[in-house]
Amino acid sequence: MPSLQQQPPPAGSSLARKLPPLILHPFATVGGPDKLIESSRASLMLQGLLPSGDRTTEDLDRTLLEGRFSEIVMLFYLGKDLLRWICQCLECVARDPDLRQKGILYQSFAALLVNHTPEPVQKKLRRWGVADYRSIFIRALGLNAIFAAPPDRSSLSEEFIRNYHRYADQLFAFRQNLAVFPPIENFQFEFEIFASGEYARLLEQEWTEQS
Repeated sequence: MPSLQQQPPPAGSSLARKLPPLILHPFATVGGPDKLIESSRASLMLQGLLPSGDRTTEDLDRTLLEGRFSEIVMLFYLGKDLLRWICQCLECVARDPDLRQKGILYQSFAALLVNHTPEPVQKKLRRWGVADYRSIFIRALGLNAIFAAPPDRSSLSEEFIRNYHRYADQLFAFRQNLAVFPPIENFQFEFEIFASGEYARLLEQEWTEQS
């Protein structure tokens, strides 16, 4: 399989290509952000890192599971946006005569997103308060490898909900290992990240300026 690293374009070269923007859409978590905070506190209480007061172990475990399930739903919807972006990138590659024979796969862009996130994208995520974006992206893509729709709470075992992050990490790694794919981090692909409302405002401004 040809490797894109054989002839990476020089800095500033016209061969450097801009990828579609990664657009993240809002969604409602199950129970909202308060449930996620309570779940984190319950986890610390179960570990003895916070005083539990008069709350029982069963009550804390129930709170933990409710929060973990909310996280699963949140990551599922995020993963849909990430998958949509990867598919758009693959469509761009398919239309480019210089790239479509290079063997670029889903895994190429997943690795670019997770392991070689452009610095401007990293900075914007940090401004949004997302520090560990890499783990979040990995788990979102991992969960979307098996769920075609948001899972129902009753369809998931307590074991899976409690430790979903470990399963999701392994699912991402497994899918990455399903194929031999060319790395593309040295090919000077660039992309931006937007919240959907922010991107809609940019489009509206552009249309206004053109009218």
